[in-house]
Order: sequence, then structure tokens, then C-alpha cells
Amino acid sequence: MAPINDVDEEKMEVAAPQTAHQISSDSWFQAGFVLTTGINSAYVLGYSGTIMVPLGWIGGVVGLIAATAISLYANCLIAKLHEFGGKRHIRYRDLAGFIYGRTAYSLTWGLQYANLFMINVGYIILAGQALKALYVLFSDDHVMKLPYFIAIAGVVCALFAISIPHLSALKIWLGFSTVFSLVYIIVAFILSLRDGVKTPADYSLPGSSTSKIFTTIGASANLVFAFNTGMLPEIQATVRQPVVKNMLKALYFQFTAGVLPMYAVTFIGYWAYGSSTSTYLLNSVNGPIWIKAAANISAFLQTVIALHIFASPMYEYLDTKYGITGSALNIKNLSFRIVVRGGYLAITTLISAMLPFLGDFMSLTGAISTLPLTFILANHMYLVAKKTKLNSLQRLWHWLNVCFFGCMSLAAAVAAVRLIAVDSKTYNLFADL
Repeated sequence: MAPINDVDEEKMEVAAPQTAHQISSDSWFQAGFVLTTGINSAYVLGYSGTIMVPLGWIGGVVGLIAATAISLYANCLIAKLHEFGGKRHIRYRDLAGFIYGRTAYSLTWGLQYANLFMINVGYIILAGQALKALYVLFSDDHVMKLPYFIAIAGVVCALFAISIPHLSALKIWLGFSTVFSLVYIIVAFILSLRDGVKTPADYSLPGSSTSKIFTTIGASANLVFAFNTGMLPEIQATVRQPVVKNMLKALYFQFTAGVLPMYAVTFIGYWAYGSSTSTYLLNSVNGPIWIKAAANISAFLQTVIALHIFASPMYEYLDTKYGITGSALNIKNLSFRIVVRGGYLAITTLISAMLPFLGDFMSLTGAISTLPLTFILANHMYLVAKKTKLNSLQRLWHWLNVCFFGCMSLAAAVAAVRLIAVDSKTYNLFADL
């Protein structure tokens, strides 16, 4: 295994490519909070139901810890290639294209777009679920359906996207995001703990033998999805020099302090409710209405901020392509963001409302894009880039990773497609889940 702390510090002039967004302006701490915002987004409220329920205590706990270690390792490999060959690679596709060629550039861009698009679909669904849960607390008359709340969430996300020109401009919003995350995680933790003390939970694995196989495979894809960014070079592009050392600091922060809240709410939720845990934990907890309302509002608002992070690579591509630079309040720039970002989020919202199967989308995202991008590509790119510096044992280790995650990706894709097909038969389009 190649040591992840072995940072290659060649003395060379490192050129940065052209971009309409800011680069090299943020501290490692801000980058760490960007990563932590993603890992502790409102998705954590679903991990008890989508990871622990199918895998159980042993599979869930061991799998989550193993996924943490493997994800840290793979992300460190990508971070160390940010300055490679005398260039800064500020986009995932740029790095792949530099190492493999033009075809890999296009393929990586396609995989990354699919990855980030499906993550954003999930965020819109989550935001809609949070709004619906808030509505049900005060008026359970079934007049307002989930698709309506998804539409409202899409409008709010579009307004936020239009207002924030680029990733570095989030700044104070990352502080708000952290506060929002702590609110819904602490509320979910305390209320789950209180419920779990009162009533013993059933931890038996649900479903038939066949369905258990597919849900287990799907949950394994969800394990790696939990740590996915799919845009590490884009985040690293915002970090000040020395960019590799600072990014590694941000990753260590993410995978130590950053994962603790996620672990806490995931395990306590499953402990309290067992196999009946909801895929949105705040739907399972019991407690004062005002506390649950505060948690749902916080989940909604944090989701709006987190979605903007994962949509940023698409925004950067379009802004750079069409020369959207200068003041964010310039009429041309503002009009461009209204039309382009508003249109992108309108399409995302439509897909979210049509197919609001959150757990299934997490599985599919993990299978077709997270595994190839974060694990297969990361190990193979490092293998190709550092081939003269790796011994035979290190090369074997990276090849084993490529083969293992390749097989896992294929199996998880089949399982995820089956889950979506089954749910699509059970529920109509624009279902009110």
C-alpha cells in the first residue's frame, strides 16, 4: 500500500488553467468545512434506514468504518495528484484527461456530471421531505403532496444559486450550514435516544432471501456514497498554497472530527428503531412539535447550501465557457445565472418530483459514478502517474483495488436498477411518499 502521507513535493512552476471562478483563495479550514458540510448534510438522516437496516449491526458498523478508511485513502490519492506534470488540475476531468487522453476527459466529465446530478436530485428530494415533515406536524390533511414541497424546494435552491456566484463565496454560509447540521443531528440523536430507552427495537433484516441480497449490495454502495464528493479537485482548486499539504489537512479534518456527527446519528437511529427505521429519521422520532419543526427547518436550509456545493462544477463550467466574470451583480452575469442555473435546477426538481425514491438514487449514484470516480479511477490514475515510483507490492495493491471496486460497481448497479424498477411498479410518478 502506498503511504498516504508521502506527499510528492517536486520543485516546479505549477500553472493553473483558466477559470471564471476563484482559485487559491481559501484556507484548508474552509475547504474542510466544505467537505464536512457534504458529509453531514441532511443525507445523514437517511443512513440509519438505507445502510443500517439492510446490513444490520455487524455489517453496518464494520462497513461504515471500513468505508471511512478506504474513502480517506482514495481521496488522498486524488489530492496528491492535484499538482502533477507541472500543472494544477482544478477539475476532475482535467486530471483524467492529462493522464489518459481526450477520451478519458469526456468519459470522466460524463461520470462526474451524472454523479453530481443525482446527488442534487437527492438533495431536492430531501429538502422536499423536510418541508413535508414540517407541514405534517401542523396540518396532516394530505392536501399538500410531496411533489409540491419538492417544487418549493427547487425554487428556493434556484434563488440561492443565483445569489452565490461561486464556491469560495459561500464563506459565512458554511458557518450557517454547520449550525443547521448540528441542530437536526442533535435533535435526531436526543429524540431517538429517548424513544430507544422506552421501547426495545427489532433488528431482524427485512425482506425475502432474494431481496436481502439486492438490498445488501445496494446498501454497500450507500456506504461509499456517504463519503462521496465526486469533485475533490474542484474543491482543492480553491485552497491556498501549499495546495497538497493544505488539502490533506482538510481531508484529515473531514474524516476525523467531520465523521463523528454522522456516526452518532446513524447508529443511534438504528439502535432506537431497528428495522422499522425511516429513510428520513425525523419521521421516526417522537417529541415536542416545536423541536421537530426546528430540526426539519434546519435540514431544509442546510440542504439548500449543500446542493450549491455539488452543483458548483457545472456552474464553473458554464461560467467559464461563456466568460461570466467580474461583478456578480452585473446585469449580464445576473441574467445568465437566472436563466442557466434556474433552468438546471428546474430540470433537477422535475426529476426529483417524478421519482422521489431517495434510497434507490443513493444506491444508483454510488454504483455508476461514486465507485468508478472515487475508487477505481483514483487508484488507477495514481498507478499510472506514479508507476516509476511504486514497487511491485504497491502496484499489486492498486490493481486489487481497481478490480475489487470494478466488480462491486457492476453488482451495485444491477441491484440499484432492480430497486428502482420495483419501486416504480409500487408507486406512480410524482408519488406522495
